[in-house]
Amino acid sequence: MNYHIGVVEDDTNIQNIVSAYLKKEGFTISILGSAEEAWQLWETQPPDMWVLDIMLPGMDGYDFCKKIRNVSDVPIIIISAKDEEIDKILGIELGGDDYLTKPFSPRELVARVKRLFKRSNPPTQSADQESEKIRIDNLVIQKNDRRLFWESEEVEITTKEYEMLLLFAENVNRAFSREELLVKIWGDDYFGSDRAVDDLVKRIRKKMSDIQLETVWGYGYRLRSEEE
Repeated sequence: MNYHIGVVEDDTNIQNIVSAYLKKEGFTISILGSAEEAWQLWETQPPDMWVLDIMLPGMDGYDFCKKIRNVSDVPIIIISAKDEEIDKILGIELGGDDYLTKPFSPRELVARVKRLFKRSNPPTQSADQESEKIRIDNLVIQKNDRRLFWESEEVEITTKEYEMLLLFAENVNRAFSREELLVKIWGDDYFGSDRAVDDLVKRIRKKMSDIQLETVWGYGYRLRSEEE
């Protein structure tokens, strides 16, 4: 599949390098110098992924990320000269899927783009396969089409929210440490804070207020079910 990537970056040198490396891998690239231009592209020809700088003229990358997350779960890789942990945490909390600090290796960016596409678009099953369902109390997950229902109502969720809930549902009543969850959901090459785990749990609880997603104090989380 020929994926379309929107690169939102006002530095022409970085624009040229990122564009060249991604085009070499077969991706279609749109270069935008501002978040306002990027939003215009989103409304006319939405990309399959964003590579997003934080320090932009006008609307900054954080605000753009938040604006996109209000309408879509499209993957977002944040690139920034800000390397403080709080900046990375903020980027992830606002909906970024990955965070690269400048200066970065273009090859590393390509690898992360490919990995994120792979995680966001798992292989589809054939049409004649019956939908595999997991039911835990009021939670139902249809694995083959990645749909989730809570109390019989379908819930719109992000890729990471789905992956976390599927992991818990397949291991009901098992406690996972924050470190385990970081590796399983974000991958073993993620170097951000484990606060990303807490934020993801918070978002799930907000969407499914009565879900028995329990905090294991000083350790991590588990999905509780008395039916198991």
